[in-house]
Amino acid sequence: MFKKILIANRGEIACRVIKTARKMGIATVAVYSDADRAALHVELADEAVRIGPPPAPESYLVVENMIRACKATGAEAVHPGYGFLSEQAAFARALLAEGIAFIGPNAGAIEAMGDKIEAKRRAHEAGVATVPGFLGTIEDLGEAEKIAAEIGYPLMIKAAAGGGGRGMRLISSREELAEGFARASSEAKSAFGDGRVFIEKFIAGPRHIEVQILGDRHGNVIHLGERECSIQRRHQKVIEEAPSPCVDAKQRAAMGAQAVALARTVGYDSAGTVEFLAAGDGGFYFLEMNTRLQVEHPVTELITGIDLVDEMIRSAAGERLRLTQEDVSFHGAALECRILAEDPARNFLPSTGRLKTYRLPAIERRDGFTLRIDSGVREGDEILIHYDSMIAKLVTHAPDRGAAIAGASQALDAFAIDGVANNLAFLASILGRECFRLGKLSTNFIADEYPRGFAPAPPEGTMAELFASIAAAADLVLKKRRRTISGQWRAAAPPAQFPSCSVMVAESRYDIILEETAEQLLVRFEASGGVHSVASQWVPGQPVWFGTVDGAAIAVQLRPVLNGYHLNHGGFAAATRVFMRREADLALLMPKKKAALGANVLRCPMPCLVRSIAVTEGQVVTPGEALCVLEAMKMETVIRADSHARVTEIYARPGDFLAVDAVIMAFA
Repeated sequence: MFKKILIANRGEIACRVIKTARKMGIATVAVYSDADRAALHVELADEAVRIGPPPAPESYLVVENMIRACKATGAEAVHPGYGFLSEQAAFARALLAEGIAFIGPNAGAIEAMGDKIEAKRRAHEAGVATVPGFLGTIEDLGEAEKIAAEIGYPLMIKAAAGGGGRGMRLISSREELAEGFARASSEAKSAFGDGRVFIEKFIAGPRHIEVQILGDRHGNVIHLGERECSIQRRHQKVIEEAPSPCVDAKQRAAMGAQAVALARTVGYDSAGTVEFLAAGDGGFYFLEMNTRLQVEHPVTELITGIDLVDEMIRSAAGERLRLTQEDVSFHGAALECRILAEDPARNFLPSTGRLKTYRLPAIERRDGFTLRIDSGVREGDEILIHYDSMIAKLVTHAPDRGAAIAGASQALDAFAIDGVANNLAFLASILGRECFRLGKLSTNFIADEYPRGFAPAPPEGTMAELFASIAAAADLVLKKRRRTISGQWRAAAPPAQFPSCSVMVAESRYDIILEETAEQLLVRFEASGGVHSVASQWVPGQPVWFGTVDGAAIAVQLRPVLNGYHLNHGGFAAATRVFMRREADLALLMPKKKAALGANVLRCPMPCLVRSIAVTEGQVVTPGEALCVLEAMKMETVIRADSHARVTEIYARPGDFLAVDAVIMAFA
C-alpha cells in the first residue's frame, strides 16, 4: 500500500480524498494555486506544494507541475479527483513514465471511454444500445450542417472530451446551429483543452440514469447500482439520488450487466460511471462513460456502505476487489443536493465573493438517518471566478426516499450562507414539488416546473402565518435584549409585555396578539382566528432560527432588515417587518421607491472573463442578436440585445476580467 499520495485537485473533492487517505493511514500532499494558498484542502493535507497562478491552465492543468510536486515530496501515487486532469490519458502515462501510480483507470481505458466518440463506437461494437447520431468528429460548420440535415432536429452537440455539461448545446433548428457549434467547441476547448465535438439525436423527455462500476487490475469488474441524475440545468446535475425511483430490479440488472460488459471490453480497473438515457417505454441508450470519480458518488457510498475512494486507492496499489457482485447490497435511499454559488433569480448567473456567513446544519446520524456534507470551504473563504461554482454537497440517507427528502429539506433550511448568491432556496423548492416527491422525473424537470425561471415564492396562507409568527417571536427577543442592554429594566422586574403588533409579510398585513408564557409564545391572528405556539432558544445574531411551531421542529434562515427580518424557508422568502399598530398604518401610506433608470448601457451581470465581442461601434443590433460572450466558472454565457439599438461605444475587450456592473458597451 502507498505511504504518501498527492491529490491533483482542489476544493471539496481534494478534502474528500484526504479524509479517506487519513483513515487508511496514508500521508497526503495538496497542491494549490496562488488563489488557494489558504484553502481548506491545503490546511487538511500533511504537505502542500504551490503549482502556479490562479488560472487553471497555468496551475491545475499543467502535468509537469504535478510531477514536480510528486518528486519534491516523495508522493508515490496521484489521485486526480474529478475535472482538471482526471480524464487525461496523457497525465496517467506521464505519471507511469516517472514511476508514479495513477489512482484511476489505465490510460488505454481513459482513451477508449474518455473520448465520447470512441466510447460510442466501443459501446456499439459491444452490442450496447446507443443514441442515433454521427460517430465521428465534426470538422467544421459545413460538415455539421450536412450531418444535422441527415439526423434531423432537435439534436445535441457534445464535446468529445470531458463532461459535466461543458461543451454541450441543444440545437432546435438550423438557425441555432452556427452559434451552438461555435459555443460548444469554444467551451470544450476552454474546459478540456480539446475543441472536438460530435452530434447525436436529441431524445425528448428522457431520464438520466448512471451506473457506478468498480474494477481492479486482475480483470474483476462489478457494478454498485444506479443513480438518478435527471434533475439538471444546462446539462449540469443539480440533485442526484440512489437508487432511482424509476428503475425496477429487472432494468437495474440489465443496465448493470451492460455497464460491466462495456467496462470489461476496455479492461477497466478503477471506479467509473456508465451513463444511460432511459426512455418512457423502458428502453435505455448508452450516453457516455466517465472514467473518474463522479461528483455524486456519496449517494452510492451511503446505500452500499462502500468507500469508493478507498477502493480506487487499493486498485491502484494492485489489490484485488474485496467484493463480488453477489456481495453488493443496497440499503435505504440517498439524496445529494449541489449547493452552488449562483443566483437563481438572475438566470443562475455565477456569483463570486467572500463567504461572510457559512454555517452548516448539524451533521447527524440517528434512527437510520444520516446527514453528510462534503465541502471545501469555510466561513471567510472566497469563491473565485477561476474555478467551478461548487460550495458544498448536502447528502442525506434514510430508510426510504420520503425520509431522505424530508431530511434534506430540513437541512437546507438550516444552512446559512451570506456573501455570495446561492441556490439553497431553489433546491428547497425542487424538493417541495409534488412531482419530485412522486418520482415523476425527466431531464426536462426544471424547464417544465420553472418555465419563467426561479425566484423564491412569497408565502401565502398558513406559510405566511408561520413567517409572521417567527418574525414576531424574533422581534420580541430583540426588543427585550435592547431594553436590558439600555438599562430600562431592573433585574428583578418582570418582563415587559408587547401584547399586540402588526406584521407585514411582503405586501400582506397581519394584526396579531402575543401571549407569552414561561414555555412558549402564543401568536393569535385576529383576521383568521388562527393561534400558533412558538418556542425557541434563538438569540439575536444567529443566522438561522431553530425552534418549534405548533410542536413541529423548524429551521428558518433570517437576515436582519429595517424593522424586521428577511426570512427563507422551504423555497419561500419574504421581507417580514414587525410594527406597532400605528406604525403599520403609517407604513402603508409611505410612497414606494422606484428603481432609478440607468444609462442605456450593457453592464456585466457577474464577475467574468470577456471571451469575445460580437459587435462593433456604430453597428445597429436587433432583439436577440449576440453582443458578447462572457465566461465564469468554466461556463460561457452569450449576452443578447433585447431591443433595437446602435452601439455607440465598447469599453471591454476580449481577455478583460470584469467585475459585476462594469460597463461593457453603450447604446443610443
